[in-house]
Amino acid sequence: MEIQEKTAVKPYKKAADYSYTLGAFPTIELIKSGAAKVLGVYVHSSFTDLKQIKLLCDEKGIPVQTNDKLIARLSDKENVFVVGVFEKYKQKLDSLKSHIVLVNPGNMGNVGTILRTAVGFGIHDIAFVSPAVDVFHPKVVRASMGALFRLRHEYFESFSDYRKNNPNQEVFCFMLNGTKLLPKIDYSKRRLFSLVFGNEATGLDDSFLAEGTSVIIPQSSEVDSLNLTIAAGIAMFLFTN
Repeated sequence: MEIQEKTAVKPYKKAADYSYTLGAFPTIELIKSGAAKVLGVYVHSSFTDLKQIKLLCDEKGIPVQTNDKLIARLSDKENVFVVGVFEKYKQKLDSLKSHIVLVNPGNMGNVGTILRTAVGFGIHDIAFVSPAVDVFHPKVVRASMGALFRLRHEYFESFSDYRKNNPNQEVFCFMLNGTKLLPKIDYSKRRLFSLVFGNEATGLDDSFLAEGTSVIIPQSSEVDSLNLTIAAGIAMFLFTN
């Protein structure tokens, strides 16, 4: 798809072959990363840092247009002044790197936050086991603050499909009924790992008890479980430090 006129971009649909960033920072990350073909950048007439955006776009040959109405139509947030439109793309995980595996994640904000956290801890491969959030949805992209464009992601129909394609990682499944306490795991080996997390509401089912090491993060009895993003952040910190 080539953006030829201001009215070409429509509110997001999963079936579309393009998506867009909402905000200056994720748009700059999109442009700098080179992960996707950027079709165009739209700016609001009140945007105050046009010079930086224009310079980046000129270097990459990306058209820049001012279109207040389009930005208002694409975003439900009042503080969006820049939109970057890009082609969707497919990737493969690096089987010789450590991974985060998200099984049936359903919350776009959580997924975006996990992507950003993963990049922050130097993990650049994220597997999704379907059904799962659409990683190209603008809400995911924005929650990731553009970190999506700094990593590789791949969808799998099942966890077994993921393992067939990525047999090198030692698997750690984070579960409320896990058999090993997180602090008891030896992180010093710097081995390749897959940190596996389930859906926000249901977690991982009991079949994952047989997949590698099942892990529980100790917590008080005053809450039923930790938020997915918090649990993933704790695990990533310990496994990468």
